[in-house]
Amino acid sequence: MLNDYAAIPTLGVSDLSRAREFYENVLGFTPRSDVADGVVYSTGSGAFLVYPSAYAGTNKATAMSFQVREDAFDAEVADLRAKGIEFQTFDIEGIDWDDGVATFGDSRAVWFADPDGNILNVETGSEGM
Repeated sequence: MLNDYAAIPTLGVSDLSRAREFYENVLGFTPRSDVADGVVYSTGSGAFLVYPSAYAGTNKATAMSFQVREDAFDAEVADLRAKGIEFQTFDIEGIDWDDGVATFGDSRAVWFADPDGNILNVETGSEGM
């Protein structure tokens, strides 16, 4: 069954060199391996693939989320801001916004885009994910 295997997010990009610059030098990921048409990055106990695609950035929903501990959230947000990341906001009932940071229930989150418009998310309060 598929539930026996690891799943990894895959992010289509229009320019692999530009994407590598962003994921490695801005977000700080280390490549796990180069593959035929892309690069795999390690994340905690998982991984994600960045690959060239003619459909890069066409997904308007969150493409990948990073689950962080509540006590690490502010430092991660500050680090992203220091690297020039701009956070996105949107109107959804039940979310309160403060300087680009969403609060909903016991969770806090930010959303931002990579150079191709793939939407990434950093959030707390999702234990068990």
